[in-house]
Amino acid sequence: MPLNRRKFLKKSAVTGAGVAIAGAAAAPARAAEAKKPGKPVKQPKRYALTVLGTTDLHGHVFNWDYFKDAEYKDAAGNAQGLARISTLVNQIRKEKGRENTLLLDAGDTIQGTPLTYYYAKVDPITAKGGPVHPMAQAMNAIGYDAAALGNHEFNYGIETLRKFESQLRFPLLGANAVDAKTLKPAFAPYVIKTFCVKGAPPVKVAVLGLTNPGIAIWDKAYVQGKLAFPGLEEQAAKWVPKLKSLGADVVIVSAHSGSSGTSSYGDQLPYVENSAALVAQQVPDIDAVLVGHAHVEIPELKVVNAKTGKTVVLSEPLAYAERLSVFDVELVFEKGRWTVESVASKVLNSNSVADDPKITKLLGDEHAKVVAYVNQVVGSATETLTTVEARYKDAPIIDLITKVQEDVVKAALAGTSYASLPVIAQASPFSRTSEIPAGEVTIRDLSSLYVYDNTLVAKLMTGAQVRAYLEYSAQYFVQTAAGAVVDTEKLTNAAGRPDYNYDYVSGLVYEIDIAQAAGSRIKNLTYNGAALDDAQQFVLAVNNYRANGGGAFPHVASAQELWSESTEIRTRISEWVTAKGVLDPKDFASVDWKLTRDGTPVF
Repeated sequence: MPLNRRKFLKKSAVTGAGVAIAGAAAAPARAAEAKKPGKPVKQPKRYALTVLGTTDLHGHVFNWDYFKDAEYKDAAGNAQGLARISTLVNQIRKEKGRENTLLLDAGDTIQGTPLTYYYAKVDPITAKGGPVHPMAQAMNAIGYDAAALGNHEFNYGIETLRKFESQLRFPLLGANAVDAKTLKPAFAPYVIKTFCVKGAPPVKVAVLGLTNPGIAIWDKAYVQGKLAFPGLEEQAAKWVPKLKSLGADVVIVSAHSGSSGTSSYGDQLPYVENSAALVAQQVPDIDAVLVGHAHVEIPELKVVNAKTGKTVVLSEPLAYAERLSVFDVELVFEKGRWTVESVASKVLNSNSVADDPKITKLLGDEHAKVVAYVNQVVGSATETLTTVEARYKDAPIIDLITKVQEDVVKAALAGTSYASLPVIAQASPFSRTSEIPAGEVTIRDLSSLYVYDNTLVAKLMTGAQVRAYLEYSAQYFVQTAAGAVVDTEKLTNAAGRPDYNYDYVSGLVYEIDIAQAAGSRIKNLTYNGAALDDAQQFVLAVNNYRANGGGAFPHVASAQELWSESTEIRTRISEWVTAKGVLDPKDFASVDWKLTRDGTPVF
């Protein structure tokens, strides 16, 4: 069970002090012994530590695609799941000696698959006598030593997170997740591990956990007034010297923060979203950083600390347990102390091994329950609906999302002073492979359409603000001259913008002229057949990620909130389809937008 914060800090301080005293007392005796005449010069003691790391597991225990009801496969031949990681970890522990290894995670654990949704909402771990979370079971069985908090840990609220934390046999770290009133750590900031070395003092390894400041925006409904999330660099600068004073010979940072130095939320927060490399550059005495959040693969990134000139090694394993980072840390004992001589890192591919039968057996029952749940039939579709072209054509399958959101918000505002305002809705093409087949429709089919656990918010917007919103969204397209050949593979994701930051807006009709420069692309924008009135008021049905500033879309975060709820949009879609019984595009599909070049449609 994790220690509470007060016990944790007291215990760590006592342990650290003891290490410092023991090391100091032993050093003079060894120095005197080395000076005896005729005694050969001893080679210094060395120690090799192996630090293993995962990140962004997002509920992947098995190499299984719950949305396709089949084993996971992709074009690159990747495999997923903690069952594979367990096999890799066992191999390395056998080679290096378990007593010489440390296993860490950098966050985003309890959200991301129907498996995690099921144990948060359908058979919740928070219920009296409820189950142990499958991610807690798997990570405990594998033997993790510590994990950092990810932003998605907060998606189901603080109660679910605290229950998950209580089920772990290792600490959940977050030095920059603090109580909003006292500004004291709300989670354990760090853990110190001791590694025994024959004939030399033990090696003390400190792990500092840092999470993402964006939580304050993305899960505002759960954390506002309760928790605050200051910058990673600021908090690392506060805690690393403390760890050194407690006798840490090695300092590892597990950071749920990418390495790019960029932020998706613009200037809404004074802290950098992806600041792992900045932490390494600005804060002395860090030896290695396990990077998370960005979902990119970084076998090894070397960053030079600006104050000491020392090289810090960063590594980020690919998400969903597709990779395992391996840091090899070499230490030497000289002049009465351990010094880190070198750090090197690499990533291992989990497709190179088979599942650990211990893990698959442990969670076989949970897996089977979720498979049965997602395969429940909730209706039937008159035709196949797919997201294959949804990035560049107005696709009926995305119109389904906006229609559901419109209906829910209209019902919520009925009888209020805002009931007479027109409701419009946003939605993004999250997946490029989602398909609702003709015939029977299951929860699995609908879940694959809306893969995030977003909830619904109603915001008050003006016509002018909606126009600016659409212009910002249209930056997603690569500028393409009127006569140029259109390659759909190169048409989208301008400046690296992800698909989930491109929004449709229903209830309006407009063109996106991709021959024009970004900022001048929205043409012939109309509402009810007439040119949009900039002063017209609308209710925008929008997901909580966007409503709170995710993607840095203009005006929406600061717009007046009229209503919000905690039920997932995914659930609302299932309810809508279940109530209808039949999924027929005539009930929800409309062509609201199209790509043009100088007035001529692209498709």
